[in-house]
Amino acid sequence: MNVDSKNHRFPFCIVWTPIPLISWLFPFIGHMGIGTSRGIIRDFAGSYFVSEDEMGFGWPTSYWQLSPLKVDGGAEVWDRAIKEASDEYRSHMHNICCDNCHSHVALALNSMRYDGKANWNMVNLCFFTLIKGRNTGIGGFLKQCLPFLLIISFIVIFLFVTRI
Repeated sequence: MNVDSKNHRFPFCIVWTPIPLISWLFPFIGHMGIGTSRGIIRDFAGSYFVSEDEMGFGWPTSYWQLSPLKVDGGAEVWDRAIKEASDEYRSHMHNICCDNCHSHVALALNSMRYDGKANWNMVNLCFFTLIKGRNTGIGGFLKQCLPFLLIISFIVIFLFVTRI
């Protein structure tokens, strides 16, 4: 199944969207979810709440599509792992630093043993999503990068003007 960003369908994908204010200052920090085999996004959006098909901070601006061939059992195991991770996280208190949306995605990937691994975590998910992720289009790119670039531009202009 192909990604259809216009209809918000991201099969076998890890998806990412910026968190207002936080991502504007630190563009590598954002909100993460995972798409089922049908492309429906699940994300741990807050304490005791896993959203389905409506991300906590808006639709994805980038995605990293994974291969179902790297899961023993394919789509069925992929979907079951996401369901189990979501059921588990419905009983979790959200903690922005250590038990968050990235942890929810990591649990799903570890449960399905994606790519033969069970050591997915917040750090490697963030790294690979930033490195291997693709923007959903020009709008996604702007939503993701423009606030940070504007802030940096204002700082540079301010520093330049105050030195004269």
